[in-house]
Amino acid sequence: MLIQIILIAMAFVLFVFFIRSSHSVRTQAFKRIGFILFLILNLDAVLRPDDTTWLAHKVGVGRGADLVLYLLVVAFAFFSVNTFLRFRNLERRFTDLARSIALRDAEPPAEVPAPRVPAQTVRENPAEDARETAHDELPTTSLSGGHKR
Repeated sequence: MLIQIILIAMAFVLFVFFIRSSHSVRTQAFKRIGFILFLILNLDAVLRPDDTTWLAHKVGVGRGADLVLYLLVVAFAFFSVNTFLRFRNLERRFTDLARSIALRDAEPPAEVPAPRVPAQTVRENPAEDARETAHDELPTTSLSGGHKR
């Protein structure tokens, strides 16, 4: 059938066209022109259904309504692809914007003061120092897993 070849060719060409250059001004202009032509053809199909039926017979479709339905399916598929590409572009732009704002508003971390080392006292009895050190090294049991709080 001729309609199958036409629809597959339209789908392939438009899909490649949208994927390759979805951000250019030229692509946006073609999208708008294509949308206007699509609206005009649909108005013609409503106002003069005999023309649509004649065209449908020429491309191998039984009725004009079926031809319009096939074209609507293709148009919906490209609307979906176009919307997906637009949302993906917007998400990328929002991510870049959030990153640039975060980098612009970032503040350097506050300086952490160096820990104080307690002054060592000189003890007269080194045996007491050994007992206190041994006592500090004993594990304590608690709900925190043996760690001091």
